[in-house]
Amino acid sequence: MAESEVIIDRPKGSVHPKFGEVYPVDYGYLSNTTAMDGGGIDLWRGSDPAQRLDAVICTVDLKRRDSEIKLLIGCTPEEKELVYQFHNKGPYMKGIFIPRENVAE
Repeated sequence: MAESEVIIDRPKGSVHPKFGEVYPVDYGYLSNTTAMDGGGIDLWRGSDPAQRLDAVICTVDLKRRDSEIKLLIGCTPEEKELVYQFHNKGPYMKGIFIPRENVAE
């Protein structure tokens, strides 16, 4: 994260272009990184001023037959729950929430 810029291309409240779901938190990616789909590593950026990377969500997309990680940066507990629910709404996308242990305050 220290060497990449956070790019938010789907702000909170915007609508997913294919599925019509509303993004509950800012969504984007890290510049100069590569994920499995060829784009940048995905991330959710919340409203906590500290902006710590303290969790990830590992997703499996049964339609696309792939998996990815999504970084959670600066997400409050409520925002983390919203992101988790976003990735577990439908029958084809599922996510597992993994908190980072022992994050220094």
